[in-house]
Amino acid sequence: MENEKLSLPQYDIPEDIQNAVAITTLDRLYNWGRRSSVWPLMFGLACCAIEMIAAQAGRYDMARFGMEVMRPTPRQADMMLVSGTVTKKMVPAIIRLYNQMPEPKYVVAMGACASGGGPFKEGYNVVAGIDKFLPVDVYIPGCPPTPQALIAGMIKLQEKIDKQSIKKAPWYNKKVKEDVNFVPVPVLGPDLMDPRRYEEIKAAAAAKEGA
Repeated sequence: MENEKLSLPQYDIPEDIQNAVAITTLDRLYNWGRRSSVWPLMFGLACCAIEMIAAQAGRYDMARFGMEVMRPTPRQADMMLVSGTVTKKMVPAIIRLYNQMPEPKYVVAMGACASGGGPFKEGYNVVAGIDKFLPVDVYIPGCPPTPQALIAGMIKLQEKIDKQSIKKAPWYNKKVKEDVNFVPVPVLGPDLMDPRRYEEIKAAAAAKEGA
């Protein structure tokens, strides 16, 4: 793959010194180091987690892409792989884990349930996609997706990382004082309430009382 190489493709380096000399940019060096050292957060929600485990086993060996170091703590992870059905009871815990992950961090929705609710979309206890609360970078379709599909989704994430720039990254912007990716933890009551929609909920309740 061309992106596996550190040197930029527009520079022709003689073959006899290609292993000793590289001509690149700071962004390319930064992204080249990150793209193959993504550490997923080790947790699974439902049946998609079995396929995630299979992708890490010897037959598919996701370690070839540098993504085999699954961490049991969010403090050491930079990619959340949401694999399985997202219930309303589980969302507050998922949000807490996401907020504890250091920047830069990414979210991958694995399977139909994590992407849009899947066959349980109309269920009273299921969230119709984790993107209702978290910014998703890559969606992997399937019910459940195969290990090959998961690896293809990880390659798409690598392609997204390749295009990022330090100058435009919000987590390196000195003007941004607060955590731009902080997500308020939803409140689980009679239903799941997102604190970012409190004003909308109050307005809807007032309109209902007025009617």
